[in-house]
Amino acid sequence: MLVRSLVFAGITAALATQVPSLFEKSTTQALVSQPLAANVTLPQNEPVSIDSYGNVQLKVDAQGHYSGDFRINGKPIRGLIDTGATYVAVNESTARRLGFGAADLDYRYSVSTANGETKAAFVKIGRIEIGSIKVRDIDAMVLKDEALSSTLVGMSFLKKLRSYGVEDGALHLVD
Repeated sequence: MLVRSLVFAGITAALATQVPSLFEKSTTQALVSQPLAANVTLPQNEPVSIDSYGNVQLKVDAQGHYSGDFRINGKPIRGLIDTGATYVAVNESTARRLGFGAADLDYRYSVSTANGETKAAFVKIGRIEIGSIKVRDIDAMVLKDEALSSTLVGMSFLKKLRSYGVEDGALHLVD
């Protein structure tokens, strides 16, 4: 139980440090007082390429982030790669789209985010895909919609890859 609490503290610390950087500098003051769910939008149609070996490259966006169109449990989901997040993190609405019902979502873990305290549920995602990369049995956290507006693809996904790294303005994912 203590280990899980420490892991949850780590994911919330990552959320607290990574989510605010999604805001543009010119609108930071106006957005901070509003819920995160209304503020964060991920850039669309980013360049994703697959090399001859089936490895995926995500180009860095204007804010310095790597995002892409994933398939999670067969459903298309836009996600932001977050190496500071211990787990993949999805909000409650996304979790329901992925097939997790009320009985699957036990919000018994208290976590701190950039928006304050919230509850989280631990789930196991069956499959995450991006390009030709397919990863199975991924640990994930589900947060309330008010606490998280976008999907964060954290280390529970990345550590199942053969390797990943940044080079020449692109994040390289190797299966």
